[in-house]
Amino acid sequence: MKFVIATRNSHKATELKRILEELDLDCELFTVADFPGAPEVEETESTFEGNALLKARALAKFTGLAAIADDSGLCVDALDGNPGVLSARWSGATENVDQANLELVLEQVKDVAPENRGAEFVCAAVAVFPDGQELIAIGEMLGHLLDAPTGENGFGYDPIFVPQGFEISTAQMSATEKDAISHRGKALNDLAIQISEVISQF
Repeated sequence: MKFVIATRNSHKATELKRILEELDLDCELFTVADFPGAPEVEETESTFEGNALLKARALAKFTGLAAIADDSGLCVDALDGNPGVLSARWSGATENVDQANLELVLEQVKDVAPENRGAEFVCAAVAVFPDGQELIAIGEMLGHLLDAPTGENGFGYDPIFVPQGFEISTAQMSATEKDAISHRGKALNDLAIQISEVISQF
């Protein structure tokens, strides 16, 4: 079975493809880049699940293939769960977006005591099939925020996030280490199990 990954974020596409390939699904993976003219989908929903479904439904309709999409973000306790679904556009910047978003969050929590810097990454991963069947999986990674970026790996808010039970940021982890504990890794593992069950029916 062929699947297309619904993201134009090259970092995320690489991560999604890597995780899915490691899960050894019996499928062929494509990305939006393989389909010129694919629609841009505005993320207008108030939940990660809702935004992921918007993207997957649009791409499945356009390509005629099963589509996999995710929406994820950082939810900071001291910011009442923000930036949440707005994580990718929190700062409103149009250049150096990841850096601008990260710097804004750091500025917003600069007066928050270390013990109150709890946060979590949340990911909703979905698969939408041409026949309308939809699968949904949710993954979470609990942790806390640092007061300055640390590490060169990962992307987005990784340099300021330390997962629960660890003393290094997700930007200091290897891809394999991060995938094993990440919100996206957990959601995709769950989704892959569901997809395998669907594929076995064909």
